[in-house]
Amino acid sequence: MAFNFMVAFLSTTLMLSVFSPGNALSLNYYEKTCPDAELIIANTVKKEFASDKTVPAAILRMHFHDCFIRGCDASVLLNSKGNTKAEKDGPPNVSLHAFYVIDNAKKAVEASCPGVVSCADILALAARDAIYLSGGPSWDVPKGRKDGRTSKASETIQLPAPTFNISQLQQSFSQRGLSMEDLVALSGGHTLGFSHCSSFKNRIHNFNATHDVDPSMHPSFAASLKSICPVKTNAKNAGTTMDPSSTTFDNTYYKLILKKKSLFSSDQALLDTPKTKDLVTKFASSKEAFSKAFVNSMIKMSSINGGQEVRKDCREVN
Repeated sequence: MAFNFMVAFLSTTLMLSVFSPGNALSLNYYEKTCPDAELIIANTVKKEFASDKTVPAAILRMHFHDCFIRGCDASVLLNSKGNTKAEKDGPPNVSLHAFYVIDNAKKAVEASCPGVVSCADILALAARDAIYLSGGPSWDVPKGRKDGRTSKASETIQLPAPTFNISQLQQSFSQRGLSMEDLVALSGGHTLGFSHCSSFKNRIHNFNATHDVDPSMHPSFAASLKSICPVKTNAKNAGTTMDPSSTTFDNTYYKLILKKKSLFSSDQALLDTPKTKDLVTKFASSKEAFSKAFVNSMIKMSSINGGQEVRKDCREVN
């Protein structure tokens, strides 16, 4: 779930119109129409996870990036067509991967229940399964999302960036009906995955007029990052894991923030208000408290939907 670009500060009225829940969700939505849907999706994610431990981080980030644009409508899965670039080809999303996991899950579900289960629901369920497989909590996912028909690379500018300060983060989340607690809890997704140098180089080179390195970063940590990401590097895939246990869903992320060893400006910014700092401290001291808050925030975020159809192919509109 790494945030990769600048947000467009759209008016609250516009954002609320885009992100107001468009369809009522329920826990038993497919009980009669596709009772094995969740098991089929879970088995697919489990199979792909067995051969690639980076799948959970990829699916979680994909789900987050989907929900923050037009709601959780699987618009991030659509392919670009001609000169119309889709979300997946927007600057923050070019490093998204593991789309094949959702494709395979959709294919398996279609074989059992054709035309019933939306790609948006498959992505939301796969994100839950990915977290569980990584050692995190499980939860009942409300279902009934519809898939969107619009996907624009230009709209990915709305995603919160790794360079954001606490005010920018709060505005971005509040525009989507998410609280400061949701912000801190969902940021915990950064316990999984990998980041390229481009997402944190602002903190280790030419930080400002008086400091080359962000003074809020631990000096030894900054030195290690500088060795990985020198000022001039042509290594396209240079970077580092989000934390030392990057394939395990735990609360290490919060412990690192308190030690001044977080990667992003947006991570360290969580210490900049009393409320968010208290939550970081709480989650650092209790994985159980973090897991509970994360589940609540995931359900809240993933319930934002504005789609119109159930796609037959997750990469193309019907």
